[in-house]
Amino acid sequence: MDWTVPREKQGRLIIDTDAKNEADDQFAIVHALLSPSLDIRGIVPAHFGTWRTDRSLQESHDEVMLLLELMEMTERVRVEDGAPRALPDEQTPLSSPGADLIIEEAMNDDPRTLHILSIGPLTDMASALLLEPGIAERNLQLVWLGGGAWPAGGWEFNLNNDLHAANVVFKSRLKMAQVPLNAFAQARVGYAELFERVYPHGRIGRYLVEQLVRHNEAIRAKRSWEFHVLCDSSAIGVTLYPGAGDWEWRPAPEFSAQLTHVHNGTNRAIRVYSSIDSRFIFEDLFAKLARFARQSPTVG
Repeated sequence: MDWTVPREKQGRLIIDTDAKNEADDQFAIVHALLSPSLDIRGIVPAHFGTWRTDRSLQESHDEVMLLLELMEMTERVRVEDGAPRALPDEQTPLSSPGADLIIEEAMNDDPRTLHILSIGPLTDMASALLLEPGIAERNLQLVWLGGGAWPAGGWEFNLNNDLHAANVVFKSRLKMAQVPLNAFAQARVGYAELFERVYPHGRIGRYLVEQLVRHNEAIRAKRSWEFHVLCDSSAIGVTLYPGAGDWEWRPAPEFSAQLTHVHNGTNRAIRVYSSIDSRFIFEDLFAKLARFARQSPTVG
């Protein structure tokens, strides 16, 4: 038996991803592509700073294209690159095809909610807001994976890669949810489960596991040699189902130069997650991968 989701019931989705930064964006991207309740309007490859390469945007782009090739979806999914670097300040946007895509989808007359899944720096979302402030009043919902643990905040990779952009977005009127470090760190999965539940399912299953193992070997983190934290999967989980975790409404903080939270109470309320249901999220991914491999024999 199969099922379909009527188009009018689907949520539109744009994925903004620093896809080659680590090894977890890939799982979240694949999960989104396999979810029938989402109409993927495009993927925006994002930069991830210069900590290990000066080609981070290009590397993210190439990784997105590889995933689409492995799933035979290259011709079905629009890919528009984001900005190559962080914002210089809170007033200056960086125009890019990715920011233009966000504006285009936000401002069109489609009555379906536009979801922005941001699993990297907020550069492109902030640029879109600065270029077209009216998108904050549209039917748009942002889920951002980033920021330090509540309530104090602190250093976190995605936040660190564009502090100015984070402040632009958090000071705006945009409807959003934040999945901070204390929540996304709960998305733990073991190698044994990945080899049993992901690896057998076609080229994309094999690639997901192999690239994760290579990444862990490269960073020489012995504590990670039998598991990995698939941080970004938590963000697609709560995009699919907002109840896939515990959350509360909180006035949006701002961020200090030290990346700590500044709770001035003047910004609108956002959903802040304190936990995620990793079992729901991973079981959903594993089942969708199995169905995809079974129904698409040419991708094996």
